[in-house]
Amino acid sequence: MPAPIRYVQDSADFPESADVVVIGGGIAGSAATWELAQQGLKVVLVEKGLVGAEQSSRNWGWCRQQNRDERELPLIIYALQRWGELNAATGEELGFRRSGLVYATRNEEDIAAWEKWGRMAKNYGVRSDMLNAEQAKAMTPGSTTPWLGGVSSPTDGHAEPRLASAGLVIGAQRLGARVFQQCAVRGLDIAAGRVCGVWTERGLIKTSRVICAAGAWTSMFCRRHGIDLPLGNVIGTAFRTQPIEQAIAMPLYTPGFACRPQIDGSYTVSVSGRGRLEPGAQGIRYARQFYPTFKSRRKNLKFNPGIRPFFSGPEALGSWEFDRQSPFERVRILDPAADASIVEEGLAAMRKEYPALANLKLAQSWGGMIDSTPDAIPVISTVAKLPGLVISAGYSAHGFGIGPGAGRLAADLATDGTPVVDPTPYRYSRLVDGSGLDAPGMM
Repeated sequence: MPAPIRYVQDSADFPESADVVVIGGGIAGSAATWELAQQGLKVVLVEKGLVGAEQSSRNWGWCRQQNRDERELPLIIYALQRWGELNAATGEELGFRRSGLVYATRNEEDIAAWEKWGRMAKNYGVRSDMLNAEQAKAMTPGSTTPWLGGVSSPTDGHAEPRLASAGLVIGAQRLGARVFQQCAVRGLDIAAGRVCGVWTERGLIKTSRVICAAGAWTSMFCRRHGIDLPLGNVIGTAFRTQPIEQAIAMPLYTPGFACRPQIDGSYTVSVSGRGRLEPGAQGIRYARQFYPTFKSRRKNLKFNPGIRPFFSGPEALGSWEFDRQSPFERVRILDPAADASIVEEGLAAMRKEYPALANLKLAQSWGGMIDSTPDAIPVISTVAKLPGLVISAGYSAHGFGIGPGAGRLAADLATDGTPVVDPTPYRYSRLVDGSGLDAPGMM
């Protein structure tokens, strides 16, 4: 397991029924499980691999409002409030700290975009402080670049990906939630046009409400039930350094690297916007919807075609029966290779920017498969053609920070509660009927 995680103990006694079944133990599914357990519902989380083992443990760990698309701001505002409560509420350390974030650049276009974003964000009460050259330098002590300027978001923060999903699930277990790992959900049991259960490799769980938060696997799962969900999968790379006397005090973005300092003196690092495409049948199926996004970002994407994604993994062809092995059992944990060139580029950029980090060394690197929508806004939504199903997917490389908000909204929708925020921007229908499908904003 290249990205470290905290292990969760399975519950005993596989259930025959549940009020709600959550499919997928990433941050979105884990947060939904926590919220449902808090309501006293009989909730069961089913995970084909291990809790938090795919993209939810492989991300940067940033919990930010800064530079988000306006449609996500209400959800991240709520999520940050929730992050601040969860350590005490769950009794578990999730690693959240309201540390602030800093962005620094020599690019005038960056400055103009951040200024424009800040004017919009003020309407939501979000604080975003523009930095002149001197201020940007003062907030990046020890850096070598003469910055043109930057932006500080002092009310943002970060959490620990290896702890967060597991901590939420363990907290939910204390409230009665049941959790089963190494147990794939093969499909939905449907009667009279609505959900009445889930078929797992260990048998049927009867339920009338299901939240599918299966990350990169969600489109494949939905397609098996005739639900067209346009998702594109991008492989990102991140890495962890060995501990060193820290020269960077808070999460920092620069054009050359983005990093998050950790308590032990190490850093989690990546290079913003970089990724790799290894499309299979799903990628070809939705190529038209994703072409505008690909065209605008292709200089930062590597294209690595091959045959394997057509036959294995979430991009694969084919169907399956619910009483036989499914694709979800054949790949328990998605573990794509890291891009060595991105790792070397990020290390070199940090060493160059901070001479105090000249001896910085790599500890681990990993790849992660990121499920994205054409407009880079997630789907957190009921599906009109299949009552009882809620989809929570397509977080487009910025879902970790909004995870607690996403979990709450999915729980509200699954239980017919009052949504914590307006769910309209996240509706499933926009992806299939074109209503309100806008180009991605800042991310």
